[in-house]
Amino acid sequence: MISGTRDELLTHLADLAGAVTRPHPARVAVDGRPAAGKTTLADELAGVLRARGREVIRTSIDSFLRPRAERYRRGEFSVESNYQDSFDFDALHRLLLGPLGPGGDRRYQPAIRDRATDVPVNLPFRESAPDAVLVFDGVFLMRPELDDQWDLRLLVSTSFEVTLDRARIRDQAEYGSTTVVERRFHHRYRPSQQHYLDTVRPAERADVVVHNDTPEQPRWEVRQQ
Repeated sequence: MISGTRDELLTHLADLAGAVTRPHPARVAVDGRPAAGKTTLADELAGVLRARGREVIRTSIDSFLRPRAERYRRGEFSVESNYQDSFDFDALHRLLLGPLGPGGDRRYQPAIRDRATDVPVNLPFRESAPDAVLVFDGVFLMRPELDDQWDLRLLVSTSFEVTLDRARIRDQAEYGSTTVVERRFHHRYRPSQQHYLDTVRPAERADVVVHNDTPEQPRWEVRQQ
């Protein structure tokens, strides 16, 4: 276990991402439960890599959501719906991970849907540099449908209690009350995350586990080299 400052953590992660050598862009997964701090970490890591002169493709699993009607077809608080129905893996592979992976042509689209409006987006294709870095955050990123697509796997680990405290603040405006936030957390998010932890065991797959209960005093484990 390593302890250090936030800057030291980001330097270490940027060194690891920069050391990935592939004949295609490096694809970095930043996994973690809702409100773990994965989006913040991914944004910070992207900033460090850009400051080093690397081209960074920065996007998220939330940019590849299915339509809201499909995501909630089993019910707003359904665990199965959250885990099985949330994301369009076919589009994610076809438009982003495949083009940036082995044998891909590096022409990609970073999103298919606006999460806030639930409206599809039709962005123009972009072409990445061969040594670009994809920094991709989201939930359930090491599940079987995605695990073999990553060149570096980062897991942002937090306690359920800390993530709920953060979600009460972050999500209140979107869902209207802390009561709804707590209900979604306890009946939809926490059980599906527990299923993911029990069946996929992401901490055993991750290259680095970042313990993020106290972001300004991070601790991290380099699991594989």
